[in-house]
Amino acid sequence: MMKFGILGSGSWGTALAKILTDNGQTIYWWNRSEAAIQYLQTRAHNPQYLSAVHFDIDKLRLTTDPAEVINNCDCIVIAVPSAYAETALNELDRNIFEGKKIISAIKGMLPEQNVLLNDYLKNEFAVKLENYFTVLGPCHAEEVAAEKLSYLTFSGIDEATTHQLAGYFKTGYLNTVENNDIYGVQFAAVLKNIYAVGAGMAHGLDYGDNFLSVLIANSADEMAGFLRKAGIQNIQVGSIEHDQRPAINDQQHTTNYAASVYLGDLLVTCYSLHSRNRSFGNMIGKGYAVKAARLEMTMVAEGYNASKCMHIINQTILAEMPIAETVYKILWENLPVAEGFNKIEQTLV
Repeated sequence: MMKFGILGSGSWGTALAKILTDNGQTIYWWNRSEAAIQYLQTRAHNPQYLSAVHFDIDKLRLTTDPAEVINNCDCIVIAVPSAYAETALNELDRNIFEGKKIISAIKGMLPEQNVLLNDYLKNEFAVKLENYFTVLGPCHAEEVAAEKLSYLTFSGIDEATTHQLAGYFKTGYLNTVENNDIYGVQFAAVLKNIYAVGAGMAHGLDYGDNFLSVLIANSADEMAGFLRKAGIQNIQVGSIEHDQRPAINDQQHTTNYAASVYLGDLLVTCYSLHSRNRSFGNMIGKGYAVKAARLEMTMVAEGYNASKCMHIINQTILAEMPIAETVYKILWENLPVAEGFNKIEQTLV
């Protein structure tokens, strides 16, 4: 039986803790707040995030020390917002992840070094890619809390271990899918947050559903174009086929940008009222200054930092990304939002 630990106690970390404990797992769980831990131990729910979720306290080993979580577990789920991941991990011993499996639940770039989590862990902790896995949507934490049927995609180059890890998260309200596209799913997760900010801006500017559907369709095409230019293989549209290699299980599929973890996550993040990136963009569209909108948000909108990170990365990739680039200019270069969308209008097909 694999022992799991979770670093991060926000809404997504709380949702993942619910999934694992619902499956009978006893988990180590890091929370930076001693007061929040005491509240959890007394009231059996997280005081700030997904407070409707009731935990079996006997299945929680709560601590303010991330090293305690890592040292006591075989598999570490990292669910810290990307903007704070380096701060959370930098003080750890550089050998602490040796022999551990890492599951990234981070949906953004680490902005200080402008890298994905796997590259940061490789550079700083010598974590090998075969010991690194990702868990991504489409899956809102709020719907996990309400036990509405959701899907999670697990990615890893070690297919047998990917399948094993995914099995720990499969419940009556959560299905799992698997692929080996570690870089593709992470870049798609970063980009969909940028496009969701743009969708929110459009809503705030009072564009209608017709425009929004065209904007999102073009965003999907823009995302696929970036993935191709970045070297992601087998990005197909309109066909989902089982992998031609001997399958570990029937959930293993070829990389397909039209599948749930790519297009599905983009759609739900752009349309859902649960989407913090959409909400953030909506405030910008309604006239909030960027700084004011960030202060108003109670949770991190990953698309803000992601827009700058992808702008920098695309200086090398050179993909055609007029929508993402315009969102970047609105957020970081003071381009008026209405002017930016007038330009976007001219690029849509």
